[in-house]
Amino acid sequence: MMEIGGGIEVPETNMDRWTSGADYDQWMGRWSRLLAQEFLKWLNLPAGLRWIDVCCGSGVLTEAIVEHNSPIGIVGVDVSSDQINFARQHRARPNVTFETGDAMSLPFPDSTFDVAVCGLGLNYIPSPACGLEEFQRVTKPGGAIAVYVWDYLHGARFLREFWDAAIAIDDEAASFDQARRFPMCTPEGLRGLFEQTKLEDSTLHAIDVITSFANFDDYWEPLLTGQGSAPNYLATRGQSIQTAIRQRVQAALPVNAHGRIDLPARAWAIRARRP
Repeated sequence: MMEIGGGIEVPETNMDRWTSGADYDQWMGRWSRLLAQEFLKWLNLPAGLRWIDVCCGSGVLTEAIVEHNSPIGIVGVDVSSDQINFARQHRARPNVTFETGDAMSLPFPDSTFDVAVCGLGLNYIPSPACGLEEFQRVTKPGGAIAVYVWDYLHGARFLREFWDAAIAIDDEAASFDQARRFPMCTPEGLRGLFEQTKLEDSTLHAIDVITSFANFDDYWEPLLTGQGSAPNYLATRGQSIQTAIRQRVQAALPVNAHGRIDLPARAWAIRARRP
């Protein structure tokens, strides 16, 4: 067993593993892209800044920053060399670099960047508070630090429907549920985390998007990639449990007259300023 924030124990497994940028884009990247666009609109920062995107994964937010903010330069950093290699191959730009690195020990001097951001990754850093300290260290005085995370408990319905079905079928599923494992992914949790830092003028914001699936297969097939929390959990279950979860989820999801499944999803964003 291993312990995750709040003293919660889960079975010893690398459940949050991301080794394929392509599978990430299929499972989570399309929703990451929607969130990134809304996040950057809310930040409303000028062009010509130097950014760092921590836990950049396959580079979805990095790419959105280039398109939306015209930065003078941006560095995407992720602990997964596979994700970084994918980002280099698919999201290369003249003013963008991708580097493998630890979010709790960023390989950059103090006061290097104007903006530090982290999209859907802060809760996966072993010590989010340590990560925020590093974001602050590499950001210039007066610079912006901003993150966003899924609302696993109430807001991300495409995940909530899966976990509710899994918990009803499998006694062990609750210990894998991201809502339980990541209590910081709430308004109160994010505020509390930022209050532990020396950052100033923190502001919280809800980002609401619609996750749309062409049909049930479009929803379910990415769960079979073995990439990320829910797919990794599912890969550890036997076929009978997988089938029972699939049937329960399919019965619960709303389907419109055209066979589409539209589910609301909410993330919480917070921004602050380095003094």
